[in-house]
Amino acid sequence: MSRTPGQVWRRTRGLLLAALLLVAAGITFAAVGSGGEHGRLDPRSPDPYGSRAVAELLKDRGVTVDVVTTLDEATDAAGPDTTLLVAGPNMLTDYQRHVLRGAVGDASGRTVLVAPGRTSVGTLAPHVSVELPGPVDPHPPRCDLPAARSAGTVETGGLRYRTDARDAVSCYPVDGYPTYLVLREHASGDTVLLGSPDLLYNDRLDQQGNASLALQTLGSRPHLVWYLPSLTDPSATAGPGGQENQEGGGDGDGGTTAGESGFVDLIPSGWLWGTLQLAFAAVLAAIWRGRRLGPLVTERLPVAIRASESTEGRARLYRKANARDRAAATLRSATRNRLAPLVGVSPRDAQSPGTLLPAVSARLDASDTDAGALLFGPAPADDAALVLLTDQLDALEREVRTS
Repeated sequence: MSRTPGQVWRRTRGLLLAALLLVAAGITFAAVGSGGEHGRLDPRSPDPYGSRAVAELLKDRGVTVDVVTTLDEATDAAGPDTTLLVAGPNMLTDYQRHVLRGAVGDASGRTVLVAPGRTSVGTLAPHVSVELPGPVDPHPPRCDLPAARSAGTVETGGLRYRTDARDAVSCYPVDGYPTYLVLREHASGDTVLLGSPDLLYNDRLDQQGNASLALQTLGSRPHLVWYLPSLTDPSATAGPGGQENQEGGGDGDGGTTAGESGFVDLIPSGWLWGTLQLAFAAVLAAIWRGRRLGPLVTERLPVAIRASESTEGRARLYRKANARDRAAATLRSATRNRLAPLVGVSPRDAQSPGTLLPAVSARLDASDTDAGALLFGPAPADDAALVLLTDQLDALEREVRTS
């Protein structure tokens, strides 16, 4: 049975409204987001998880801050008077990490790695291993590093590190493992590992000694290069010599294009939170749909139900399922059962065409009534044919009764 336009509209208007709201929300967010940078740890972003506050404070102290998004820009800017902050070392491929390590090693400047994981420390911070992360809470420095002692208690945590380097300075330990680690590379160069980026966020900079430690860590040189790795960086698909890697086209560690980071590590955190929220909304919708009819109501049996209600309920079920064949079969069977005693046929033979049809035909005056087609014919092709069959069965029964 085909639905009318009104029925289709009533069934789909909720989905259309939800789709319209999603489109409107997307356009609104896109319009709001087009006014500036909103990336996590972006020194141009005023969002809570941006880092514009620390960048502005560094500029006020005379430190120039440059934002780069490609490996070539980062390596070209490295130098003895430069601090290179790598905001997402885990996004780098193995080839990119080797190139970056060689550039900063020769530059003798400071390199700051924000929350480098197991995929990064092996290349960017040799002799360092990563322990399980801990919570981000206020912790005392517990080291002799002047910058840490001056900052005092700082909100640190996240990834924890272990090292066997002799000149390493371990600060802000959590359960015995440092979350702020300084590796002496050269007489004038070093590498700093931050276990968590929280102290660089806009909304956390004014907590405890976060601002002091951030400014001393990033402002030790007159020039700060803020490297935000991008998936669109051409070097992400390049191997040794700048050539795009082919299978078997590279040798040694430098011939690997795919980083060791997992797929989830490459997904922006906003998408992960969005997926979690959608899953939570789906669970709530399932609970709502499951409880929308309310709890079951128990009734003492037997329950008296009017025959008209049962008939209407079964008719609606047949109509919803487009079961015209079942409806026609029910109508014909009921008519045969009522006709059988009228024409002298036993109830057992009421469903037999060879017994019932001759007895019915003998009671009919008109010869143009096809009793066989009415009582044992095929299923109606549409709703109009089903209604016509109902009228014809009623007329046949009335004619038999009055004959």
